Amino acid sequence: MNLIRRTLLSASIAISILGMNASIAAEPIKIGLVAALSGQSALSGAAISKGLAIAIDQINAAGGLLNGRKLELVRRDDESNPAKGVVAARELIFKEKVAVIFGGLDTPVSMAIVPLVNQEKIPFMGPWAAGTPITNNGANPNFVFRVSAVDEIVDQGMVDYAQKTFKTSKFGLILVNNPWGESNEKGLKAALAAKGLTAVGSEKFEANDVDIVPQLTRLKAAGADTLFLVGNVGPSAQVVKSLDRMGWKVPIVSHWGPAGGRFTELAGPNAKDVHFVQTYSFFGAQSPVGEKVVKALMAKYPEIKGPEDISPAVGVANAYDGMLLVAQAIAQAGSTEGDAIRRAFYQLDDVTGLIKKYSKPFKPGVHDALTKDDYVWARFIDNRILPVSLN
Repeated sequence: MNLIRRTLLSASIAISILGMNASIAAEPIKIGLVAALSGQSALSGAAISKGLAIAIDQINAAGGLLNGRKLELVRRDDESNPAKGVVAARELIFKEKVAVIFGGLDTPVSMAIVPLVNQEKIPFMGPWAAGTPITNNGANPNFVFRVSAVDEIVDQGMVDYAQKTFKTSKFGLILVNNPWGESNEKGLKAALAAKGLTAVGSEKFEANDVDIVPQLTRLKAAGADTLFLVGNVGPSAQVVKSLDRMGWKVPIVSHWGPAGGRFTELAGPNAKDVHFVQTYSFFGAQSPVGEKVVKALMAKYPEIKGPEDISPAVGVANAYDGMLLVAQAIAQAGSTEGDAIRRAFYQLDDVTGLIKKYSKPFKPGVHDALTKDDYVWARFIDNRILPVSLN
């Protein structure tokens, strides 16, 4: 009888252990997202969400990660507000226990979250916000990575593009008055200095300004023949409307802020005159990965009938590629522990995404996966974001 009891007890313990292991294996790996899901920039958050969702669906369909654990996306709305972004990130870290956090469109929000994720050792992947100090933040170890544009590289591209496209040389800077504007003011001035040029003027505006005529008037008086614009959807639209009121037709070369929301609706017919940077376009011939993603988007989201409905493309593409890199890092780490994932990012090999094939995209001191060779230029044509070469 004692032997039978011991055998039954051992079997019971074994079953309990198996049940615990099965429970752990079945527990989802939570991926957090803090982005603008409402307001003027809500399209950016929606695009990032779609890119993440498609990548997660594909990873889960292939069996998940770490012996079958499925990925689960947990979203929070930052409303483009840094304080709300930090609250959202804290909730994702301490309540939801996410393995990784993805950021959104706004550089000030990401900048506010960076100290928190570095302190708590939670990897952060930036799919949109381009402020140089987001990844170049001085932390050691640094838990912040990015698949996105980088201001100082975009700024060089803006100068090159303006000279090539418009044959101009007297550049005026019109920048939102926040950390993103400051990052680009520094980058644009450095890019101009590298060509032996200086800006004829540099003006700032607040994100809630509705009249930017005084600043633009000063740039016009200084002789600007091209404007470099840095601002998100609403503020950039106010710049275009202020130019309309002045009757000043001047080339505008912009960072990608206008692509993040209802720019054509807010800016009016002259929205088409703004040329801006992108990292991807779903128009034109697609790679096998691109064809697969387009098909998946159309199947999952009934409102998407074709490439013209995948907008803003950068949000979808950057988030999709970022999620593939995150998934590979988790798999390579064999763990959801933050520092193990961080170290695994440095070991990544040959991850094929939408934008390109990534081979060792990160190393200590280099936390940005994209380079200046990965950018394209676009305009709004008939309310669609089209590469300039396809206009």
